[in-house]
Amino acid sequence: MNTEKTHVYFVPGLAAGKEIFKNINLPESRYAVHILEWMLPEKAETLDNYARRMAKMVTQPNSVLVGVSFGGVMVQEMSRFLDLRKLIIVSSVKSRNELPLRLKLARKTGAYKLLPTGWALSVKDLTKLAIGPRSKKRLNLYQEYLSVRDKSYLDWAIKQMVCWDQELPLPEVIHIHGDKDIVFPLKNIQNAQVLEGGTHVMILNKGSRISKELELIIENE
Repeated sequence: MNTEKTHVYFVPGLAAGKEIFKNINLPESRYAVHILEWMLPEKAETLDNYARRMAKMVTQPNSVLVGVSFGGVMVQEMSRFLDLRKLIIVSSVKSRNELPLRLKLARKTGAYKLLPTGWALSVKDLTKLAIGPRSKKRLNLYQEYLSVRDKSYLDWAIKQMVCWDQELPLPEVIHIHGDKDIVFPLKNIQNAQVLEGGTHVMILNKGSRISKELELIIENE
């Protein structure tokens, strides 16, 4: 009987810390969970180089890599430097074609450069930036978990999200997405496993369901 554990590495969303995974539970007898935290980018660092540095934190072979929202973009970039068992994204996008119109316009016009990250965004404003403006309940749920507020990181991460150049999805990526996601609306998403009632913050409020989905995906060889 093989008792070797599967190593699962998680990358959080834009500006979020490891706390957003508090409701993800994988059986300790079979899985070793690692949560990667955001590093500060180097001056004018490319996404490719940053992803290469993040990939060095994945030290176990044949691991599973899971990213949420902007973390989903990051794990796809990291996967280019790793030999993975599974690559999974949650509440994210697989190419620039799945980005909503407002982000495509922000890229075209350069409007993302005008976001006021320089004067230390309030937690409320940062939450709106990360998950969208519409739900006070979701703002309250998510805002305490946004812990990365360094200006250099925020400026860099927002630019990388808006200006992501990936044209075609990676064939190996497995996508879990909520049908109520207002940040990355389902109408723009293709080939995803859809969670009914799932929002952009479902990693928090539907943690048990996502945990089960992750298990099924990992064990389905």
